[in-house]
Amino acid sequence: MSVDLSQIAKLYEKSLHDHGETSCGVGWRDQPGHTLRFDQLIKVIGNEPGPLEINELGCGYGAFYEYLISKGVAVARFRGVDISAEMIERARNRLSGAAADLFVGSTLEKQADYSFASGIFNVPSSHDEAVWRDHILATLKNLAGHSRRGFAFNILSAYVDWRADNLYYGDPLFFFDYCKRNISRHVTLLHDYGLWEWTLIVRT
Repeated sequence: MSVDLSQIAKLYEKSLHDHGETSCGVGWRDQPGHTLRFDQLIKVIGNEPGPLEINELGCGYGAFYEYLISKGVAVARFRGVDISAEMIERARNRLSGAAADLFVGSTLEKQADYSFASGIFNVPSSHDEAVWRDHILATLKNLAGHSRRGFAFNILSAYVDWRADNLYYGDPLFFFDYCKRNISRHVTLLHDYGLWEWTLIVRT
């Protein structure tokens, strides 16, 4: 079942209007937490010398591309996709002159060495939990199908002592098992970096 992502796009556009091109503008509490999440995701690359082709689903205003460059990752081509046309417009302005292709959409369309998705599964809007979980699984298949070497994503953890009604908290064991059984034997779960979430690294 396909899901309607238009309300989620509007929510993030409101955050962008309220907070600008900042971590808060894409739904994170602060810059250190935003960077810490990127630190986990990038572990899928390891010591790859590059240059690398990179996909990002839910690229926002382009912060992850800038992070990769700051870490010395040799990016041959960056392809960013976001459900918000306004986010893509900001990214195009911000990354003008970079080796980046930016598109409005909800799926990856081209192959890359590695693909990333950060924070895109946390806000289900009005969708039923089972429907949202099926949407996540379909998206993981899309990530896997467009990643030559691997992909990484994060989700708020089901291992919490308090939950907000408007957020999705994923069971890391379920998603680890799904990826291990259906996508790759090479799966790493990171759940020890101080945030109420987890990151899954899948090497294909």
